Amino acid sequence: MTINTHVIASERHPVDQVPSWWKTIAFGLQHVLTFYAAAVAVPVLLASALKLPKDVLEHLISADLFTCGIASLIQAVGIGRIGVRLPLLQGVSFTSLAPMIAIGASGHGGVDGLRDVYGSVIASGIITFFIAPWFAKLARFLPPVVTGTVILVIGITLLPVATNDIFADSVVVGGHGYLKGLYYGLGTLLCVLTIQKLGRGFFSSIAVLIGLIIGTAVAWFAGDAHFSDVARSENFAMTTPFYFGLPHFQIIPILSITIVMMVSLMETCGNLYAVGEIVDKPITRRDIVSAVRADGLATCLGGIFNSFPYTCFAENVGLVRLTQVKSRWVVATAACIMIILGCIPKLSAIVAGIPLAVLGGASLAMFAAVAVVGVQMLSRARLDRPNNVIIVGTSLALSSLMTTQPHLIADFPSWAQVIFGSGIPVGAFSALVLHILFNCLPSRNSGQHLDTAD
Repeated sequence: MTINTHVIASERHPVDQVPSWWKTIAFGLQHVLTFYAAAVAVPVLLASALKLPKDVLEHLISADLFTCGIASLIQAVGIGRIGVRLPLLQGVSFTSLAPMIAIGASGHGGVDGLRDVYGSVIASGIITFFIAPWFAKLARFLPPVVTGTVILVIGITLLPVATNDIFADSVVVGGHGYLKGLYYGLGTLLCVLTIQKLGRGFFSSIAVLIGLIIGTAVAWFAGDAHFSDVARSENFAMTTPFYFGLPHFQIIPILSITIVMMVSLMETCGNLYAVGEIVDKPITRRDIVSAVRADGLATCLGGIFNSFPYTCFAENVGLVRLTQVKSRWVVATAACIMIILGCIPKLSAIVAGIPLAVLGGASLAMFAAVAVVGVQMLSRARLDRPNNVIIVGTSLALSSLMTTQPHLIADFPSWAQVIFGSGIPVGAFSALVLHILFNCLPSRNSGQHLDTAD
């Protein structure tokens, strides 16, 4: 009996299909380049706030990339019942930044303060891992009106991040007041759109990668892309566990980072439902448990390998939506590239030379694609019901308030800054709470529960 291996391969779900090796590497590199700036932002900002030496910052960036790769392998490839086995890339949670700065500064300070941070990260990762089955029970409160709102909020909230990147290093050009960053950002976006429109097959799928290369090349010829750090970077530097010494475990910092993880898990669930929508794979409670366990394990490893809490990154969900490359093995390849970058600082320095404005232009397309996924999910919600309109509208309004007026939380207690420090957790919690109040509790008029699937 002859088995047609081509037929068997075609019957695999797109998530499990493996492109040719050269396509897989190109797709994986595209994920890494679009992810890189956000991946290293937390260690850069943390080191700046704690006034850490430059050599410590370089180690934190290498450790972050190395652990990002391990975390993404756990999520995309899976270990037993750990990891959801979908094209999801893991990155350091931005929600954790403010609490970690507070922990590092209030404890021993400086490099020693990192040991306080890592103790809380390890403990919160362990807690997250073991509460995964209980957290997954929230799935019954996550119908399309909630998940769609969360994904829409994530996309809209991230768009200002892309615009800030475009103008981060901008200077005035000529006498017309135009900004050089705008040229690079919109030029990169135009390249991406042109390749998607005119390209076919593989080339259309790597439109973002080609746009980043063209944008960087133009910036380099114009003298705005610099790679001087490549020569002075080390050829090889391996991340070792507990590089800064054994961690300190203290109750209050552990509780603080655990709260951060609960907030981040809402974002993970939103991205999980979004990627499920994109790859046409329904998300079950078991999937949520697997994804949350992967977050917990990755966060624990982050504390061990001198990195930070991990969550699923929306940037790469947008890339999957934009390119329609659904294979989880592409993400696994991106994870391997990140591990290599974490061990070879010269390669990291090359990637770091890409101008922020060029990255911002590519990010505009990806973050907008995330928002579109949210709109698609909301199309399945009953928006003809006033309750659902209230849920979506109020969540978007509160999220926009915190995004456009971040100074509002300056005088909030530290625990409240964790919850209200970004438009994403505000929008997520608002959608969840309002859904429970308006759709799950008994109606005063009818005395009946409304259908939680709406």
